[in-house]
Amino acid sequence: MELGLIVIFWYGILHAFGPDHLTAIADFSIGKEAKKTLLSVGAFAIGHGIMLFIFAKILQHTAIPEEVLGYGDIIASSVIFSIGVYLLYLVYANKIHLSSHTHDHKKHVHIWFGNEHKHESSTPSAFGVGILMGIGGVRGMLVTLGVLQGQAVDASMIFAFILGVMVVFFAFGLVILWINKDILTTIKNVRRVFAAVGTVSVLVGGNMLLA
Repeated sequence: MELGLIVIFWYGILHAFGPDHLTAIADFSIGKEAKKTLLSVGAFAIGHGIMLFIFAKILQHTAIPEEVLGYGDIIASSVIFSIGVYLLYLVYANKIHLSSHTHDHKKHVHIWFGNEHKHESSTPSAFGVGILMGIGGVRGMLVTLGVLQGQAVDASMIFAFILGVMVVFFAFGLVILWINKDILTTIKNVRRVFAAVGTVSVLVGGNMLLA
């Protein structure tokens, strides 16, 4: 692997440790089944990487003022803040529901959102959130690409970035899976955890907006 790809890979790992990214992972994967959680994590990482790739290609040929790039951070922060507000709304409007049954001597718990007797989906798209969050990561990506002495941005760089991001995201996703499986077993715990995740999301997004 070339040095440039190694730099991008490690940037992806460091980038993923940002509180906004881990908060986003928790926001759209909490309460989901194992397969959906892992798919959401992967979709977020891919959407994030694609948006950074698109912006990096644009910025190779177009000079965009620093203050304009700053709006990307505002968009990303607003996404985190808004999802947090939405999760808190689901909790306090009694829009989160839980049912359980035993199958093959194993207890299965199902969590759904919306009306109590309708299994409506009310969770944000992980891929879409990844794209919006990618807008806020453009400036950091540019700094890293600057280390590569002006090399052209290509698909291999984005793949290396997504791979680095996925290492952290999937590791954190395993923590969320444990919470989903072992903690979210009663409606009281579900509401407490969703309230906690929503509150953290509002605090992280709000802090980023005020920074």
